[in-house]
Amino acid sequence: MNANSEKPIFLQIVDIIEDEIISGNLKADDRAPSTNEFSSIYKINPATARKGLTILVDNGILYKKRGMGMFVTENARNIVIEKRKEEFLSNLIPEIIKEAKKLDINKDKLIELIKEVEV
Repeated sequence: MNANSEKPIFLQIVDIIEDEIISGNLKADDRAPSTNEFSSIYKINPATARKGLTILVDNGILYKKRGMGMFVTENARNIVIEKRKEEFLSNLIPEIIKEAKKLDINKDKLIELIKEVEV
């Protein structure tokens, strides 16, 4: 978590959980860190952590087990990947193209540069 980030802390919590799901560190039916765990580790208000976890529940990424915590849904990885692809295509790609134009990098050169990058 980055206190200097322009992104609100509760959205950084969303990113942390999503990253853990994408990387395979959190799998379907694994227990996610609790609001109290986030609060303790990152020294934040539990309400802030709860806000991030609630977003994940609302998006079908986590589900609640009463008295036991939040757990990763069966389809969480697919949901996160599709969400991130959509964000990538609608936010990052246009920014890359805009910057390339500023730097006089034509489409062919940009494609060439992309192909050179190891994925």
